[in-house]
Amino acid sequence: MPKNFIENTQNADMHLAQEKFLQLLPGSASILDFGCGSGRDTKYFLEKGYQVASTDGSAELCRLAGSFTGIKVKEMLFQELNEIGVYDGIWACSSILHLPKQELLSVIQKMCIALKDNGVIYTSFKYSNFEGERNGRYFTDFMEDTFREFIKVIPELTVEDQWITLDVRPGRGEEKWLNLILRKKSEIEELHIEPTDVMTGDKKQSRYLLYQLKLSMARQTD
Repeated sequence: MPKNFIENTQNADMHLAQEKFLQLLPGSASILDFGCGSGRDTKYFLEKGYQVASTDGSAELCRLAGSFTGIKVKEMLFQELNEIGVYDGIWACSSILHLPKQELLSVIQKMCIALKDNGVIYTSFKYSNFEGERNGRYFTDFMEDTFREFIKVIPELTVEDQWITLDVRPGRGEEKWLNLILRKKSEIEELHIEPTDVMTGDKKQSRYLLYQLKLSMARQTD
C-alpha cells in the first residue's frame, strides 16, 4: 500500500461529514466503519467515545488501521456483512463506491438489515453518472437524481440529507463528491410481507426480498 495513500487519507479533514453523522446518533451509539481504509474515521469516532467496529477487504489496510486506531479491524468483503439490527450508524466513506450497481444494491440492503430501527448510513460517491474502470479501479458514481432513483427499490431507506463537497486530499480539490445520509424508516420485523405480494410492484418485491434475506441470515446464525 503506497505510503502517500495512507498519509493523505489519514490527514484528510472529514470533520463536516463526521459531525453531521454523529449528530444523528445517540450518545452511546454503536458504529460500523464499513471499509475503514486507513482508520482515520474509526479513530475519530473512538476518541469521541463511541463503540466502533471496523472492517476492510484488504489485509494490509486492516493491519495498518489496527495499528493506527488501537482496535482489531476485521478483514471482510462488503458482501459478507450478515448482522441484523446491530448498529445505530454505518459509516461507508468512499468505500462501497467501488462496487458495480447490482452488487452495490445488495450490499446496501445488507447494510439496512444491519441497522437498528431509525439507524443512519453515511456514504459518499464521486459526483457524476459514470460507471466503470477509472485508473485501474472500478467506480460507480452518482448525482442527486440518479442516486434517489437507484435507492427507490429499498423503501426502508430514505435520503435524509445530501450535499456536494470538493475532495479534501492534496492536489485533488477539483473533484466533486456526493455525500449522503440515509435513514432506516422501520424495522424489517414490522413489514408483514406475504409471499403473494411479491408480484404486485417493485416496492413490495424489494420488501419481500429483504424479508427473505433476513430470514436466511437468521437461520445461518442459529
